[in-house]
Amino acid sequence: MTAAPATDISDEVVHADAAADPRWARPGLIALLLATAVFWTVGLSRNGWGNSFYAAAVQAGTQSWKAFLFGSSDAGNSITVDKPPASLWVMEISTRLFGMNSWAIQLPQVLLGVASVALVYAAVRRPFGPGAALISGALLALTPVATLMFRYNNPDALLVFLMVAAVWALLRGIENGRTRWIVLCGALIGFGFLTKQLQVMLITPGLAIAYLVAAPPRLRTRLLQLLAGLAAAIVAAGWWVALVELWPKSDRPYIGGSSNNSFLQLTLGYNGLGRILGGDAGGGGGLPNPPPGGGHGGPGGPMFQQAGITRMFTTESGTQISWLLPAALVLLVAGLVLCGRAARTDQKRASYLAWGGWLLVTGLMFSFMSGIFHDYYTVALAPGVATIVGIGSTHLWKNREKRWVTAVLALTIALTAAWAWVLLGKTPDFLPWLRWVVVAAGVVAVVLLLVSSVRPGLTVAARDLKVWAAGLAVVSAMAGPAAYCIQTVSTAHSGPIITAGPSSKDGGMPGGMPGFPAGGPSGPGAPSGMPGAPPPGFGGAVSDQVTSLLSANASDYTWVAATSGSMGGSDYQLATGYSVMPIGGFGGADPSPTLEQFQGYVNAGQVHYYLDSSHPGMPPFGAGSGSRSKSDEIRDWVKQHYTATTVDGVALYDLTAPAH
Repeated sequence: MTAAPATDISDEVVHADAAADPRWARPGLIALLLATAVFWTVGLSRNGWGNSFYAAAVQAGTQSWKAFLFGSSDAGNSITVDKPPASLWVMEISTRLFGMNSWAIQLPQVLLGVASVALVYAAVRRPFGPGAALISGALLALTPVATLMFRYNNPDALLVFLMVAAVWALLRGIENGRTRWIVLCGALIGFGFLTKQLQVMLITPGLAIAYLVAAPPRLRTRLLQLLAGLAAAIVAAGWWVALVELWPKSDRPYIGGSSNNSFLQLTLGYNGLGRILGGDAGGGGGLPNPPPGGGHGGPGGPMFQQAGITRMFTTESGTQISWLLPAALVLLVAGLVLCGRAARTDQKRASYLAWGGWLLVTGLMFSFMSGIFHDYYTVALAPGVATIVGIGSTHLWKNREKRWVTAVLALTIALTAAWAWVLLGKTPDFLPWLRWVVVAAGVVAVVLLLVSSVRPGLTVAARDLKVWAAGLAVVSAMAGPAAYCIQTVSTAHSGPIITAGPSSKDGGMPGGMPGFPAGGPSGPGAPSGMPGAPPPGFGGAVSDQVTSLLSANASDYTWVAATSGSMGGSDYQLATGYSVMPIGGFGGADPSPTLEQFQGYVNAGQVHYYLDSSHPGMPPFGAGSGSRSKSDEIRDWVKQHYTATTVDGVALYDLTAPAH
């Protein structure tokens, strides 16, 4: 377990064993990364603030180092977002360097995506060669939900990058058995926990199994190395968790999404058991529970879709991630069969176990979790699907002289074409001719492949048939997702819930939360310095009159306004550039502040206005959820003691001028 000199990741991508690569490998990688970067930055500014909930937190982090450290929604540090702050740190560093604007927020997400493609290449290239690596990277870049989320300011971009990096580090550890790679893998997982908490742990079963099965050291050493990786993960995440839990609660923001101001309770509750089991499992704040029977498109809304084995296929998630999912499942099994007689330390088998474990565990969890689920979560499946299809297809192609392998390839092509036909049928008005192209290419590819396998020996004609079959198979498999990706980059997206591609008959709406309009190309209250920025939030603009009123004498107050919920409050905060208190956190249901605390802020002259609606034209989630929340109590108290002034449809209460 002697330590070796550190290796730079960029060297790892293009220089290790470079002499063994064909001449086209390095230019191919450079072209892939440049094409991905250019494609994902096309029209990036049209997303404006994107998810204003996180954009406002980024703004707060550029104004207050305490807000930066804790991930506060506002620079007044009343409450945090309902996630750890690591993804905010990346964007906040960018905005501190380049100013608070759309590009400074969104471009780091693109760079994380390009880096993820590069690391997929690095992880696949060593055991399977540059051809499989380029295919895997390209498949990740052309996954609709990846194209969506690597252009958007949700935490998922950093999470996926860290998970890919963790797999890359583990596979390096399996290759040479050195402990430092397992420690690095653990540290990356720990930092992933500071990005989106327990979701990063979904890749760990596959990683642990792959290392135990394939790493060179003896079993006892392998177990100790995995324990070292676990310790590294605990240290990488634990310093911040300990800091939050030990910091005096009176001197830090309330932990958004928790019911008792505890990050540990948030981890195990709202973002833990609450996500898996639904209902009140684990306790926690956040959003109110859906009504009984709430499913996709039903009373509970799209974030409470009915759980089940078909969720990744039949709901809106199908068009986000499942284009190649059937192929990935078939190729995973076939690839493991091809590795059946290989040595225990075979690198190919280890890759199947690591990436396949990621795919299966994450896919099953997403399918059966009963709590809040959003279709864009499936971006966490994209690297698993892309790599399994990339390594599986090339691995089987190199063994195509075996009849059963050719049969599996033909089955995979047919299954992929048939499934693309089904998915394209969800959007019948979107390029209706494409379904026929996909099916025709798939049928011809299958016929050519089967005909070529019947010929005795590998003749020139048979090789030609198989090459044509391979080309048509690529067209059949990738035409649908590529079209969805192109449509995604050409469409503005804003709000907390977004989907890739055109609207489907399942009820999803690209660009915004289903049931609410998506942000348009322009509007009043567009962020300064962002020409063509979409209106904030769910599409309702903050008018110039309201912005001017809130901004008057803003420096005299800790919060220029308070309102129920972060989703509306963030729009006013971004429009003015000053802190707006989001009462009750994201959905207005968190017990912070209490009425007594809010009265104390008002009496101290720290809050100027109260805004009756969390967003123009939309009631807060905290209202009407079956029980009275703290935000309800505060709203009632304000209405009893202050007089409303309506400006452009927004009811404002001047808290410095009580009615009586």
